[in-house]
Amino acid sequence: MLREWDLTEDGAPMHGFCSLVIPVRAAAGQRAVLKLGYDGDDESQFEHLALQGWHGSGAVQLLRAEPGRRVMLLERLKARDLRSVSESEACDVVAGLYPRLHVPAHPQLRSLTSYVERWANALNTLPSDAPVPRRLVGQAVALAGDFVGDERSTGTTIHGDLHFENVLAGDREPWLAIDPKPMSGDPHYEVAPMLWNRWDELVASGDVRSAVQRRFYRLVDGAGLDPDRARDWVVVRMVLNAYWAIEDAGRARTSLSNDDQRWITRCIAIAKAVQ
Repeated sequence: MLREWDLTEDGAPMHGFCSLVIPVRAAAGQRAVLKLGYDGDDESQFEHLALQGWHGSGAVQLLRAEPGRRVMLLERLKARDLRSVSESEACDVVAGLYPRLHVPAHPQLRSLTSYVERWANALNTLPSDAPVPRRLVGQAVALAGDFVGDERSTGTTIHGDLHFENVLAGDREPWLAIDPKPMSGDPHYEVAPMLWNRWDELVASGDVRSAVQRRFYRLVDGAGLDPDRARDWVVVRMVLNAYWAIEDAGRARTSLSNDDQRWITRCIAIAKAVQ
């Protein structure tokens, strides 16, 4: 691709979970990055559609794409992310990005409800001795069912994974979102990743419940979201996260690791804290 697009390497490649990112310079000297996605990463399959729809407003600018080969040329941003600023400032930045990114969805984007319906069915298979309160599981299943039948759950482009590390400093704008896992969904779905990241700071506060609620309301109020709807999505997402940890261990025929158990405890704590 470097030769084909007349690009020159301009730094060490960076490996992500689902992609390889190579700093490059275009023939005219423009600094950019070449992002090579992995074929098995279905969540990012339509990243280019979201970036095209945003036109660089609140998100990294797409310069060129070849979707069939999972290749994109993107503007180059700085290495600094929102972990470098205070929690309150970071929440304000993300709350400001939400309405800019939540534009009408491209018809090719997969619907959030198509995933949620499948996820709700999976939750019903959790064994009774799973380390997740049955009340929370039942609540998540019921809420998911309500969301599936609600037309407001689709139609808007959502980032899907917007958190502190997926917002980088830029020159064109102070902060820009990267690495979307886009769907046609509900803006209120977006809040949860901002609650489960930078977790140590919430624990260090000495009152996790209050700290989670402060962060939740800073995001919701700053973005003008409906707190009840955002809260319900947080419950669904946190119970699903716990389920996936249990499912992964079961598929591997291993017991839950200490990390798994800590993660499940975090998920349950967040689901309880927002209520």
